Amino acid sequence: MDGTLVGLVAFASVIGLLAIRVPIAFALALVAAVGSFVMFAFRTGDFTPLRAIRPTTSMVFSNSFDLIHSYDLSMIPLFVALGHIAYRAEITTKIYHAARVWLASVPGGVAMASVVGCGGFSAITGSSIACASTMGRICSPEMLRMGYDKRLATASVAAGGTLGSLIPPSVLFIIYGIFTETSISALFLAGILPGLISLLGFVLVIWIWVWRDPSAAPAFDETITGRDRARAAFDAWPAVALFVIIVGGIYGGIFTATEAAAICVSAAVLIGFAQRKLTLAGLWESLRETCVQTASIFLIAAAAKIFVAFIALTGVAPAIVGAVTDAQLSPVILLLAIALIYLLLGMFLDPIGIMVLTLPLMIPLVEGYGFDLIWFGVVVIKLLEIGLITPPVGLNVFVIANVVGRDVPIDRIFAGILRFLSVDVIVLGLIMAFPIISLLIPGSM
Repeated sequence: MDGTLVGLVAFASVIGLLAIRVPIAFALALVAAVGSFVMFAFRTGDFTPLRAIRPTTSMVFSNSFDLIHSYDLSMIPLFVALGHIAYRAEITTKIYHAARVWLASVPGGVAMASVVGCGGFSAITGSSIACASTMGRICSPEMLRMGYDKRLATASVAAGGTLGSLIPPSVLFIIYGIFTETSISALFLAGILPGLISLLGFVLVIWIWVWRDPSAAPAFDETITGRDRARAAFDAWPAVALFVIIVGGIYGGIFTATEAAAICVSAAVLIGFAQRKLTLAGLWESLRETCVQTASIFLIAAAAKIFVAFIALTGVAPAIVGAVTDAQLSPVILLLAIALIYLLLGMFLDPIGIMVLTLPLMIPLVEGYGFDLIWFGVVVIKLLEIGLITPPVGLNVFVIANVVGRDVPIDRIFAGILRFLSVDVIVLGLIMAFPIISLLIPGSM
């Protein structure tokens, strides 16, 4: 049986299952198991199902077992726990409050503070959805109470929440690094400059929005003194310290990303208890939420590992690489085609699902063109970040809509998102045109 045909049918089957709302983990594992069984059963030419049972079960269990026991994968529960603990210890929210105090006199300052707060939250948690959900509960209701334009009050937080994908630590970077066998530490460092450029771009959008329509952001009516600013800046030191430990430790070669995560979790717990912001009940709840979220990610990753092994068995990836090579596509056309595929998938699927579904085909393709996998990882994560706020299924937009309830219809949030999407597209173009933006920091290690 033609393995390439089986592989293509498998991809179509996964997409079909996802379209009828089958969870991504079950869709990948089911298609991979059935596809592998078919490949092994027809190995000798005739259909011999008894000979296919043992190699199929061996491939399924060995690949999932190897992934779950991966050392790098231990970063995910550590960084997820760090996010939950830091939130309950009020470490992450202090960044927003500091930015809010310092930007109070700037038109649209609360919206800008929301984006900065999202950036600070992302520098600790690594999850865009968690960032949007947490900061949405804090920022959007306050802006709506102050009389901000409903589009600005919601879209700024939805867009700011996507920064969790790029600014390290990032769960998506961890998964990308595991499946492509690239340095996760280098990926973390590569996301810093693109993440900061995106953050500044969002702030610029808010400034231009308020400059053109001053009524979109009423003036701040509280008196802020120099003492208030100094106190707010000092209160944010735990978040800054955790970020310095992660980035500084990795950049300086003091410890690995996994060790940085473990150290930061311990530091967050100690700081939370020392400042009397974290309780035993809060710590337990943080760990419970970490287990639930981590189990979901691990299940998807294990299913994806099985699917990757199945795709390797079919040989569909080399066939596609050969077809693209024969077509003699230029690198620019190839990158545009890849970007279009990711943007289309981002309209309907979640980021992790898109990544594990496409990487088995994309990585051999870009390696054949000689692209740097660290740089390509940043491009992929940026594309996934854009998908989080792209209609009709922008996950961050739906998260914010759930937070604000009926106060803001979802179409109003998407109307505000369009301005931030324009900046995202510009930043994506810069990252693709100038790889040095991504490779400067990891290249200087």
